[in-house]
Amino acid sequence: QVQLVESGGGLVQAGGSLRLSCAASGRPFRGYIMGWFRQAPGKERDFVATISRTGGSTYYADSVKGRFTISRDNAKNTVFLQMNSLKPEDTAVYYCAARSTGWGTVEDDYDYWGQGTQVTVSS
Repeated sequence: QVQLVESGGGLVQAGGSLRLSCAASGRPFRGYIMGWFRQAPGKERDFVATISRTGGSTYYADSVKGRFTISRDNAKNTVFLQMNSLKPEDTAVYYCAARSTGWGTVEDDYDYWGQGTQVTVSS
């Protein structure tokens, strides 16, 4: 079992930045591929970014590429999502997720989820 707790959400103006954190506990963090997803009101949960166990590989949704950066600190059992140039359409609940095998963007392939943190971008 892995427990995930997100933090760092909030209200920001368009063009601003936020840094989300996801702290993991339980099984060794370095054994998991990590991802970020988001869910806007009335919409399905969408993939945002994923990072490999070592941090050497990352992949982003087209909608955030060039604006968001995923990173991890295995010594601190934490994954981050740096969000720059935020837009109102980035408003959503952001979720951290972990998977033990594979690589990809499909929500169902992730084994563990955090409770989410709200990000609101005002225009």
